[in-house]
Amino acid sequence: MNRVPDRLFAPPAAPEADTLRDLHGRHFAYLRLSLTDICNFRCSYCLPDGYRKPAVPKRFMSADEIERAVRSFARLGVWKIRLTGGEPTIRPDFLDIAARVAATEGVRTVALTTNGYRLPERAQSYFDAGIRAINISIDSLGREGFAAITGHDRLGEVMAGIAAARAAGFETIKINTVLLKGLNDDELDDFLAFVRDQSLSLRFIELMRTNDNVEYFNRHHIPGDAIIERLGELGWDERARAPGAGPARIFGHAGSSGTIGVIAPYAEDFCATCNRLRLSATGKLHLCLFGEAGYDLRPLLRHDDQHDALAARISGSLRFKQAGHFLHDGDSGATPHFASIGG
Repeated sequence: MNRVPDRLFAPPAAPEADTLRDLHGRHFAYLRLSLTDICNFRCSYCLPDGYRKPAVPKRFMSADEIERAVRSFARLGVWKIRLTGGEPTIRPDFLDIAARVAATEGVRTVALTTNGYRLPERAQSYFDAGIRAINISIDSLGREGFAAITGHDRLGEVMAGIAAARAAGFETIKINTVLLKGLNDDELDDFLAFVRDQSLSLRFIELMRTNDNVEYFNRHHIPGDAIIERLGELGWDERARAPGAGPARIFGHAGSSGTIGVIAPYAEDFCATCNRLRLSATGKLHLCLFGEAGYDLRPLLRHDDQHDALAARISGSLRFKQAGHFLHDGDSGATPHFASIGG
């Protein structure tokens, strides 16, 4: 899965709005925007030893560069922006960035994925900045299990954050749970009970292999199909995906207020409905979570007069988006871990 060298890339003229389509007919209206690859948790499947500073410090995009990038993506038809990391909320200018993104013409939904750090006291400020959807990572409903997986005894704080988000006005609240054999797979009934009386969506995420977690993957991976089969046995039925939704297959139950989502990247045709692009914290456009090194947009983000060139660079890059990933071949591309470009 070799990326076409930049020197061979000749961008076309700037496209009209709403033309972000690849050669496989997929339309892209969803951008996962990483603000940092630094995280203050030590999740065993991602950064088990915590974040390690590189020998050469990274220069993350400034708020101005982020605003220029979002403006160009929005002019090309992207209307959903998800702020990710690392842990995006640890940036001192996080609220300023969120407000700028929310104020961008054409952006209809600003979402946040967070580990829930200090969410109880910050939820209202996130909502006031314009964020309207929030995903909170909870990999165990037991205090000890949560601490074992994340490296932090903060389950109570994160749970309080859910209530704070609801009180702040968030109507779309999702819980992200990476399913792990031997660590939390015995909590399925607990998770189903958790959403029974709450109008939120809990999404089971199948563990994915990256360059840094091969041994961990072999030890803890559970196929997403196994969870889908179990949900069927328990009377959960599949629901239609909402416009602009991510890759989760959604399941509902007559006796549950909440829903269950399953993100199963190893399932057949998983990539057929791909609708999202990724921009790293250093300004590289990634066409796939498991692709090779991204297309560098940073030089075009430094000034306000590069919109046409930036739009051409973005849309032209889509000519090289593959039909699917190569995880089945043991190839996870250039992604070392999920914190590197927002998962």
